[in-house]
Amino acid sequence: MIQMITDITRHGDLIWNLVARDLKIRYRGSVLGLLWTILNPLFMAVIYIVFLRLLVGRGIPNEDIIIGVFAWQFTAQCVNAGLNCVTGNSSLVKKVFFPRIILPLSVNISGLVNFLLTLIVQWALVAILLMMKGAFLEATTLWVPLFCLYHLLFNFSLALLAAAANVYFRDTQHIVGLLMSAWFFMSPVMYPLSLVETVARAHPWIGPWIERVYLLNPMTVIITGYRAMQMPGDSFPWTAASIAGLLMPLAILWIAYVIFQRAQRYFSDFL
Repeated sequence: MIQMITDITRHGDLIWNLVARDLKIRYRGSVLGLLWTILNPLFMAVIYIVFLRLLVGRGIPNEDIIIGVFAWQFTAQCVNAGLNCVTGNSSLVKKVFFPRIILPLSVNISGLVNFLLTLIVQWALVAILLMMKGAFLEATTLWVPLFCLYHLLFNFSLALLAAAANVYFRDTQHIVGLLMSAWFFMSPVMYPLSLVETVARAHPWIGPWIERVYLLNPMTVIITGYRAMQMPGDSFPWTAASIAGLLMPLAILWIAYVIFQRAQRYFSDFL
């Protein structure tokens, strides 16, 4: 891990150049350019609130759906970008020597920039919906950008695994697509954690175990953390299982780094 930090600090200019390139390419040729970064989640929020809530979200606050969807989008975009960050830069990998870990890092930083911009839309929507109920965003909302850095570490670890696997097995992108779809419904994106707790109480024999295992899902604690910091009346469930879930991304990051470092030695042979 010390080597990773050293590589990053030594190649800061390259990282920012790659980030700038990614941001420019993403909306190249479009009339509105980076404005799409804000418009896309805005349109998605409207779709989720107006349509999906009518189907599966009865009784679930619109604010919870917005926060969950925006947080999930951040992870999904980072993973999808990480999948092709090495294979999509094959000529660069073959001809130029630099720490390959910079490629997944740059696309994740790009994703973070986009996510921070979408937070403007998220806060505006949530604030309006809360004011309609006579409530306001919590003061702890100011800590959300800092929490995004923790979220970024988790996304980065997933991007490392996806990038390395996709070099060796090109079916990885299809497998990841299926896993992400399943993971979406296994995480509290479209529903709050309280819904899982209600189901757990209805099954006293296995309910406590279901709740503990569910909290081990990093996306569960991440999305719940976002909601706890922004939504009035929401609190984070500080239990042994939730703390383990918070520490899980750090363990995954270390494992992903070791795997990526070993795999990158033969990237040029498979590209």
